[in-house]
Amino acid sequence: MGPGARPGTHHGIHLVRSVERADEVDALAATLDAAGDGRVGVSGVLGDLNRTASVVPVPASAARWGFRWDEQDERSEWWWPQGITTSADRGAGEEYDGRRIVCTSWYSQEVEGRNLGSRITFVDVSDSAHLRYRHVLLVEAYRDPVGAHDVRPVKVHAGGIVWHGDHLYVAGTSRGISTFHLDDIMRVPRGGDRSRLGTGKGWFGYRYVLPVRFTYDGVAADGFEKMRYSFLSLDRSGPEPRMVAGEYARHGLSTRLVDFAIDPATSLLRVSDEGHARPLSLSNDGVEGMQGATVVGGTWFVTASAGRFLRGSLYVGRPGAFRRRRWVLPVGVEDITYWPSRDELWSLSEYPDRRYVFAMDRPRWV
Repeated sequence: MGPGARPGTHHGIHLVRSVERADEVDALAATLDAAGDGRVGVSGVLGDLNRTASVVPVPASAARWGFRWDEQDERSEWWWPQGITTSADRGAGEEYDGRRIVCTSWYSQEVEGRNLGSRITFVDVSDSAHLRYRHVLLVEAYRDPVGAHDVRPVKVHAGGIVWHGDHLYVAGTSRGISTFHLDDIMRVPRGGDRSRLGTGKGWFGYRYVLPVRFTYDGVAADGFEKMRYSFLSLDRSGPEPRMVAGEYARHGLSTRLVDFAIDPATSLLRVSDEGHARPLSLSNDGVEGMQGATVVGGTWFVTASAGRFLRGSLYVGRPGAFRRRRWVLPVGVEDITYWPSRDELWSLSEYPDRRYVFAMDRPRWV
């Protein structure tokens, strides 16, 4: 990992895999199926895209191409975009159902006393002249006191996401990482028999939901500060993929970078017999304000924001030896990912009326 890294498999922090919520997820799917819908997976969402994005110039010198959301999403004070991954991260080719897909995450701020949790968005970027997308609400399935099946929102910051195999990983800051199986995406019925469903207050009117399967909970040994999983990405530089995670921080807080092994056969984090995932490496040499990091051939690319009014910067190199590309990114820049066949870095920005998803030519910044 470079200067500041400590090789090995134990650094006082690790992740503990929780019990899988298969029974709750299956019961919810069966109930929705009985009401007329149920599991539809990513294909079901891609066949029902209902919003339109627009290709626009992005106000940042690093951006080669980009788009904006529709007017409602562009201006929303409720939902804030954060993480990014693509169908290229899946591991089985770079498309899904023959389409090139960008997937982003959003978290909900509290508005009028309501917090809607977090959601993901699938954008079909196969045809740049016709960009379509749809939101999917992240939920936790449960059974209410009277036995009806219901959901509650997954309230995490969702600052970074990784789509690998059939799984989606969502960063949850100090809580760790939430894990979803994308085949579990379910369509909520508009009619039919809803007698076995709960009050519906946790659905918030969404047509599609994705229930959490399990979590990797963040743990720290005595004398160690608990890791904040602010963002995630995929590193394909070695013989096996790794998941990169890091901490957003200002004012002297830690800016650690870690990575974990991914089992390519399952697309899950490698864990011990006790269900513990330990970092392969750890560096204390991140940068202040970093919002995302990805690794390409051993070179790190880190996005860093500078508040609501100043443009962001791109840091390139290795932890402890980064070169800063000052103010080449949009205001409010967030997460970053890599698209190998296009040799592009992809990122996004968060502030209302200045929300962009954009691609950068990676070789230009090496």
